[in-house]
Order: sequence, then C-alpha cells, then structure tokens
Amino acid sequence: MPDQNGVSDLLYKSLAKPLLFKMDPEQAHHLIIGGLSGVGKVRPVPSGLRVMYGVRETPDLAVDMFGCHFPTPVGLAAGLDKNGQAVTGFSSIGFGFMEVGTVTPLAQSGNEQPRLFRLPPDEALVNRMGFNNLGAEAMAGELARLQERRIPVAVNIGKNKTTPNEEAHLDYEKCIQALYNYADLFVVNISSPNTPDLRNLQHGNELKELLAAVMSEMNRQQAQHGGASKSVLVKIAPDVNDQELEYMVSTIAASGVSGIIATNTTISREGLSHQHAKETGGLSGKPLRERSTEIIRQVYIQTEGKLPIIGSGGIFTSEDAYEKIKAGASLVEIYTALIYEGPEVNRRIHAGLRELLRKDGYHHISEAVGAEHR
Repeated sequence: MPDQNGVSDLLYKSLAKPLLFKMDPEQAHHLIIGGLSGVGKVRPVPSGLRVMYGVRETPDLAVDMFGCHFPTPVGLAAGLDKNGQAVTGFSSIGFGFMEVGTVTPLAQSGNEQPRLFRLPPDEALVNRMGFNNLGAEAMAGELARLQERRIPVAVNIGKNKTTPNEEAHLDYEKCIQALYNYADLFVVNISSPNTPDLRNLQHGNELKELLAAVMSEMNRQQAQHGGASKSVLVKIAPDVNDQELEYMVSTIAASGVSGIIATNTTISREGLSHQHAKETGGLSGKPLRERSTEIIRQVYIQTEGKLPIIGSGGIFTSEDAYEKIKAGASLVEIYTALIYEGPEVNRRIHAGLRELLRKDGYHHISEAVGAEHR
C-alpha cells in the first residue's frame, strides 16, 4: 500500500493530470487558480491541503533573508497567480514563499489566445500571455482580504503594454504605491519576452534610471508608512551574452536592490522536439535548467556571493534545486514542475534537499550556497 504521500501523488498523476492535460492549457490554469482561490475562503480546507501536501518546516532548510522568514527555500515563481487570488491555497501546498503577478498599474487583457502551450516530451511550457492581469488596485484588494499569511508574498511588477519605455518608471512606481502595504517584497520584472521592448530596460542607462526610480519610490513609501524597509529584487533574462550580463549585474548591484532572480523564461528553442516549439513566447521547464544555472553561477562569481540570488528555471527534482544552490542560489522557485508533477513535488524536493545536505556534511542550507566555487 502506498503511504499518504504516495496516495496524494497517485491522485494527481492518475486522475487530475490526465483531465487537466485534456483541457486547453489556459482553461486548466484558470481552473486551478479558481479552485485554490475558492478553497482558501473555506476555513477547514487549507488545513486539509496542508495535511495532504504541506511541508513541515525544518531548521536545516528554513531561511531568513530579505527581511522575511522562509519556512522552506522552495517558492512559486510568478505567472501562475497573476492577481494574488490564491495565496492561501498555494501557501497550503508546501511552498516557502510565492510571487504573485506580474501586475501592471492598469488592467490589461494580454495577448490574443491561444497563448499558452504544453510541450510534454520536453517537460516544458511556452507562454506569450503578455502580462494579462486585473491591475494593481485589484491585487491590492485581494491581498488586503487575506485572513492569514503563512509565507512571504513577493509582488512581481511590470509596465503596461501601451506605456513607452521612457515612461516605464512611472508604471513601476504606481505599482509600488498601490501595493506597498501588501507586499512582503517586490520583484522588478524587466525580462519577460512577451511585452514589446520590455527587455530593452535591462540594458544601457535605462536600467540604471529605472532602478533609481524604483528605489526612490520604495524609500518614499517606507518614510510614509514606517516600519522596516522592504526588499526589491530584479528578475533577469537568460538570453544575454556575457558582456550584457556583466553590465546588467553591475548596474543592479550598484542600485541598492537586495537581490536577483535568475532567470525568467527563454526565447531559445534549442533541443526541443515538440511541435509547439515553433510557437513564439517564453519557454520554461526542463530545457531552461542548464542555462539558468549558468547565469546563477556567473552572477555569484561577479558579485562575490554578496548579492543574494533566487534560482529559477527547470527545477523538477531536489538535485536540480541543489545544483542551483551550489552554483550560488540562496532560494529557488518552481513553476512548470508543479504543472507536470503536481503539488507533491514540494515534499519530494524538500526531503531530497535534506538528504543532499546530510550527505555533504552541511547542517544548514546556507552552508551549501555557492559551494561549487569554494
């Protein structure tokens, strides 16, 4: 007989996943968000989810960073809960933190459908959603209604499609103004491939000016509302050459932000076998694993390990996560693995990380961060 964890995994793999994968990917997405949003409003249900899929906090994997306590080092990347509607649900299935968004000041519908594609043989997704969301005020309302918050919530902010790059800083400022009281930390998204010209904000003087505006607004909000200052991270793309990455990281480090998320999705299609590889958009999942880890490695070396990194891209197993941690990541995020593996993936990664730490003689995850460089 399988144990409880095995039963939970079997339920997803044999029942839920086949049904979801028969649906249009975006319809399945809305079903999941709607379901997790709904269960979060019925008090006994989150407790039941925690029994089925929750991850018990352990001293060796809990992390204090960015002014927050992360009960586990594995978080949910942005893009799944775009409007902050399912925080209670996601925090009940084993995540140690989560990003909500990307949110923009004004609501926007995003790109035309279809815009989300599965590549099952490659265990990957392609999306060209285009920052579809209900806007910053709507997200503020969702986060304000939370009865409890078990994990840190990072608000991922971006610009509206119609906002020209020279005015982009105004959109990021508006998001901070609307959401400052409700975010535990902020993530500046300048790396989505699905908003025209957005990635240009990663380069040249535009990046320096944007981050200066963001940090000035954060300082204004902190002075107005009091309390401890809140951290800002920058999410970068994997599709940069070494020189571009070096400049980008140097600018980010000089700006006063607290960390980097490496990486967003890729426009590369190298090694893919599925017909949906021809679709435009950002690719996530296993094909991104090696490139995102290489970016982490380079960022860690350039910053001498002094600028914390959240590793994201292609993590499906504890070994994948540990590889990124040893390359220099202090925390990690998953997204596509949740779709393909189901919520039991968090327990597997957590248990596997504990075993990998023990094998290497480490007592806490922080000891493994950047270990390959020592």
